[in-house]
Amino acid sequence: MTVTHEEVPGWTEPSATQRLRLLERTSSIAMVGVSKNQARPSNFVATYLMSSSAKFQIYFVNPAVDEILGQRCYASLEELPESPDMVDVFRRSEDLPEVAQQAVAVGAKSLWVQLGLWSVEAASIATQSGLDVVMDRCLKIEHARFHGGLHLAGFDTGVIDSRINR
Repeated sequence: MTVTHEEVPGWTEPSATQRLRLLERTSSIAMVGVSKNQARPSNFVATYLMSSSAKFQIYFVNPAVDEILGQRCYASLEELPESPDMVDVFRRSEDLPEVAQQAVAVGAKSLWVQLGLWSVEAASIATQSGLDVVMDRCLKIEHARFHGGLHLAGFDTGVIDSRINR
């Protein structure tokens, strides 16, 4: 699938420094479309974000299941016990404008759309409402890049080390 980054009025892709600052000021994340299936990227990202290296309050939003990774799932953003700082989206591109509207409605501060996903309409909705917007980037990869947890296995397991112990 080819993702075209069409121009969005009033929005420019955030730089690495801006993405880092966004992560630093984020304390709660609602993952919309997270899957119970351990083979799905959203489940892998959820596992990483719930690890001790990522210090976020994570909320799962998926109306099809009650629990993922031992944590309650909410049917919608409106059901969350608090307004999340960030809405991280794992849904089809055509669903993104609706999720952006919901993120605005619940008072989220940012909209993060995963790799391979892009929507001019969703970016416009979020940007015009004052949300920070990141599209076509993986939250797990970005967090790991900035916090030293990126390697071939996907996160820092600590099993393989390049340091010499003498």
